[in-house]
Amino acid sequence: MSERPEAHGVIVVNKPREITSMDAVRAVRRVTRVKRVGHAGTLDPIAEGVLPVCLGQATRYMDYLVDSGKTYLGEITFGTATDTYDASGSETASGDPAALSRERIEAQLPAFSGVVMQRPPMYSAVKHEGKRLYDLARAGVEVEREPREVVVHRIALREWSPPKAAIEVDCGKGFYMRGLAHDLGAAVGCPAHLSALTRSRVGPFTLDDAITPAELEAEEDWEARLEPPDAALRRMDALLLPPAAERHVRNGQAVTLPAMAPYAKHLEVRRAYAEGGRFLGVVRFNRAESSWQPEKMLARPIVSRYAPEG
Repeated sequence: MSERPEAHGVIVVNKPREITSMDAVRAVRRVTRVKRVGHAGTLDPIAEGVLPVCLGQATRYMDYLVDSGKTYLGEITFGTATDTYDASGSETASGDPAALSRERIEAQLPAFSGVVMQRPPMYSAVKHEGKRLYDLARAGVEVEREPREVVVHRIALREWSPPKAAIEVDCGKGFYMRGLAHDLGAAVGCPAHLSALTRSRVGPFTLDDAITPAELEAEEDWEARLEPPDAALRRMDALLLPPAAERHVRNGQAVTLPAMAPYAKHLEVRRAYAEGGRFLGVVRFNRAESSWQPEKMLARPIVSRYAPEG
């Protein structure tokens, strides 16, 4: 089966439970026949939901998606803790959730909001002395993990059906819902684990944009599901470059745009477009030189519906 190296963009996959994120990537590669494919943010096998898969030149912008905000709806079951902090692990502690109430759980949630310190689970991809924590955990080794700073923009108890709580979280990069389940159990005095998880948003993409691997394989025109590369960046401000500036940035040269400089912060990044709605890539502002410097440019511009008007 031949490859389709000319396809560039993002397909938003709704990953089902019980498959890995790489399984979802393989399904996209199988349908599209594009060789260069990658995903923006791993979902555990027990999790489902939004998994943006980038094709071709769009893979250059995966890190912006990985670093972007996400929304999760997690089901936390009280009464049992596990070594993985989720339903896939072995029980490590148990307790009686009978005394828990909606009010008692909600009273603890403010402590998990804002800039908080979270200790990564042993079963995670974080490295310790060059080794993944999950590899150490599978070998029966537990090490001390330093808490990491993470950001939770919003946390809310959506449903309480004892012993299960449905908790929705808007968060930044590096937040573990499994860690929240474990830590919330400790906070209310009853062991807990994450029993189900749905990611409903990654950056600008939501479940409304997503398609399951099975639906994608049945799609007659899969390219209709392909978002342009800059779709992942559409919450970023944009610049419309005149022809001379376009030539410079495509050749790797910085450009000065006096009309834009008063509104830009040092090291601010923006999407760059040329006439005709052609997406060029990402540029970064250098305040000291009052110039926009090419950061991640496409090899060839791509016409996009997300281009600014002008």
